[in-house]
Amino acid sequence: MLKKTISRLLIVMCTFAMIGCGGNSEAGSEAKEEAVSSTTAANTSSNSDTLTIAISGDMGTLDPGVSMDNFAWKITYPTYERLVEFDGESTEVKPGLASSWETSDDGLKWTFHLEKGHKFEDGTEVNADAVKFTFDRTIGLGKGPADTYKIIKEVNVVDDYTIEFVLNNAFSPFLSTLATNYGGIINPAVMKEEVNGDKAQGYLSNHTAGSGAYTLAEWKKGEYLKLGLNPNSGKSPKLKEVYFKLVADPSESRLQLEKGDIDIAEGIEISQLAELKDKDNISIVQKPGLFVDYLYLNTSKGNAALQNKDVRQAINYAIDYKSIIDQVMSGYASEMKGPIPNGLWGHDDSVFQYTYDVDKAKSLLQSSGQTNLELNLLYSDRYTNWEQEALIIQANLADIGITVNLNKVAYATMRDMLDSGDFDLALGAWSPDYADPSMFMNYWFDSNNFGLAGNRAFYSNPEVDELVRKATTINDNKERESIYKKTQDIVVEDAPYAYFYQKDFVLPMNKSVQGFIYNPMLEGIYNLEDMSK
Repeated sequence: MLKKTISRLLIVMCTFAMIGCGGNSEAGSEAKEEAVSSTTAANTSSNSDTLTIAISGDMGTLDPGVSMDNFAWKITYPTYERLVEFDGESTEVKPGLASSWETSDDGLKWTFHLEKGHKFEDGTEVNADAVKFTFDRTIGLGKGPADTYKIIKEVNVVDDYTIEFVLNNAFSPFLSTLATNYGGIINPAVMKEEVNGDKAQGYLSNHTAGSGAYTLAEWKKGEYLKLGLNPNSGKSPKLKEVYFKLVADPSESRLQLEKGDIDIAEGIEISQLAELKDKDNISIVQKPGLFVDYLYLNTSKGNAALQNKDVRQAINYAIDYKSIIDQVMSGYASEMKGPIPNGLWGHDDSVFQYTYDVDKAKSLLQSSGQTNLELNLLYSDRYTNWEQEALIIQANLADIGITVNLNKVAYATMRDMLDSGDFDLALGAWSPDYADPSMFMNYWFDSNNFGLAGNRAFYSNPEVDELVRKATTINDNKERESIYKKTQDIVVEDAPYAYFYQKDFVLPMNKSVQGFIYNPMLEGIYNLEDMSK
């Protein structure tokens, strides 16, 4: 992405040089046009109906049936509508395209009743056929989002405004999955753009075809994306244009925010926040997030010593969690208590909490019979905080007599090693795709999910397997909560992970920006239609 930007700038510079040396007028005209377009996003923040957001990376495909990319979701969430939506700051859902819904007693059938009047960008109405097309297409493509919807057996059109989902088996989190970014309903008319049986993937990679308040108006790769209004949406946002401007350097993003060249700086590093705290024109949104950082202890494929629960508990007691939060995260995080983060239903504030206790750690290690223990710690440069965390863990475990060898590799290599279990300890990060405890409890602890699927501790406990699998087949959340509470007590004692922190969502913006709502499931700016300046 940076190479593209540099190349584009060099082209513009060379063209200007040709003008100065008597180059042809056609080249001069092209250079002026390019110069104007490349600075468009930088000259809009003073307009009350235009919002400019700095982002740190460019988008991949925008196809809701393909993308699992957080950057792409910044565009797809405001341009597509879903059957249900997350409700304000809550992880609960509210009506979206569907005004109501019901499920059968056995949890196998979900029926949704669509609200009339929602229209795609081309003016056609959103109906049950469009919903069926969307989910049939996603499942048929077999890419990222299809894994979530493999639970669907069939999608049936009952009438123009009623759609029925039949599931292979009861799956209580199903409703929550429909509110995610890949639940966006696509206009079936995109099939006229199909090329060689690609189901319009080529077209949807850089176009939108939804019924959201906005539509993708322009995309200059490596520079910015521009959203304009969907003329057929029933909504009337105050922001008529929204620019997502690529600013790869976080210090440059901060400077542009200070000068007023941008309105919001997304993805800014913690190290830059201190410079913004005292600025009169800047406010900083800070909210607890569901993004968690933790340590995998390979319980079955790593060093044999880690199969001993006393060793795993000793490691949990040996870690100075407060130092990680204070030194690495500069306080922009809160200690994680149990495997279900605070802010998601099912969180148990009474679950046992490991604390930094060197004497306790040494005692457990001694009782385990393990001496001269040497472990490898796997991590990558995926997150800037991992380097510091690795050093703290190395020092902490040295204090109880465990030697830790740091193994920093490329992120792609790390993923391969995580999937195969080729490590002893590894740093990890996780955020839920949908608002349900199963995103943590089932993914992390079910022995069917070894490796990248989620259980990266290669943890196996038959009782836990039975409990977490049962929990997803029950529609009564109180009953599910009771099951997860029991399960959390078991897995915390077994200690296959060490839980570090929940990262705060931090977003600096110009004080003129109004109406932003943070939803922990979306981790970004998604309620554009409610915002103003």
